[in-house]
Amino acid sequence: MNVRSLRSPRRLIAAAVFSIVAVSALGFAATNTVPATNAGDGSNTVSGYTISNVHYNLNPANPATANSVTFDISPAVPATGTAAVSFDGGTTWSSSCTTGSTITCTFSTAQPIGAAFTSLRVVAAQ
Repeated sequence: MNVRSLRSPRRLIAAAVFSIVAVSALGFAATNTVPATNAGDGSNTVSGYTISNVHYNLNPANPATANSVTFDISPAVPATGTAAVSFDGGTTWSSSCTTGSTITCTFSTAQPIGAAFTSLRVVAAQ
């Protein structure tokens, strides 16, 4: 084989272009960063809460209405959790509730006590 044909300008240019492309591709791949993440699959028991010591806080100006309701909940709802209450079977909800082992849910307007209070429905999540 002729040494001159191995060093032809076309082959040298082709080798140089190939080298540049290969190094560039590695350079781009090296700049990718991915943050650490978690993924998983599984199951566990979902248990309910126990509600006790329910107290309706009456409006002092009109004791036929309630401003809020306070109750104990076990286990306690953590600060990152949420709670909400409904008195009409889930049609309207008060989501302005505190967290902890004693929950207070305040109504945006005083709620009339009587026919509107058909049930106390509590929804809580951690």
